[in-house]
Amino acid sequence: MRSSRTPPPVSELGFPPAVLFDLDGTLLDSAPDMLATANAMLAERGRGPITLGALRPVVSKGSRAMISVAFPELGQVERDALVPEFLERYEGLIGQHAALFDGIAGMLDALDAAGCAWGIVTNKPEYLARLIVPQLGWEQRCKVLIGGDTLAQRKPHPLPLLAAAERMGIVPGTCVYVGDDERDIVAANAAGMASVAALWGYRLDADDPMAWGADTLVDLPEHLQHAKAWPLPRTL
Repeated sequence: MRSSRTPPPVSELGFPPAVLFDLDGTLLDSAPDMLATANAMLAERGRGPITLGALRPVVSKGSRAMISVAFPELGQVERDALVPEFLERYEGLIGQHAALFDGIAGMLDALDAAGCAWGIVTNKPEYLARLIVPQLGWEQRCKVLIGGDTLAQRKPHPLPLLAAAERMGIVPGTCVYVGDDERDIVAANAAGMASVAALWGYRLDADDPMAWGADTLVDLPEHLQHAKAWPLPRTL
């Protein structure tokens, strides 16, 4: 499923022609918003709060994983029943406590200066992701936004990444994907994109980014302000 369009030239500054990012745990530290959501649900039920340290490792795993941390005694069916409430509460406070990870703003500025187009492919529901983008002032800068419910498949399936490349008018192989979860790297590899594992993001102690198959592992966003930190695209 590759586009026949001619790929754009590699930037004179050495950055990839295009970059796609995961959102939560990669660009945005949304864990404080998620914590406020979970603790509001607990308070409603007369229960004490959980800590950020307990919730942070599973934020990239989605609402069900976060609900399982907040309500470990519940079975899967009961946890699934709480997902709509979690999403509704989260929508009501989205962005109030979240912030960009240190170094993200400078990295995006560097990409813009290099003429590198960038966009977002997240498993967060699209309507929620679209609430965040204007808060960050990215309406014009972000060239494409695909959420977990935009298409028939979500990551780790490659379809969202391939669709994002198509909407940006680029060959998938000219793009690099950046994410903090194994499914991000699996999706990138399946889409024929080079990948960066964002080690500053959310992951469990048992997760081993070295085993994910990423082209590059990067410790801090500020490192990606420099062209030499980026992997070569699969297609030039």
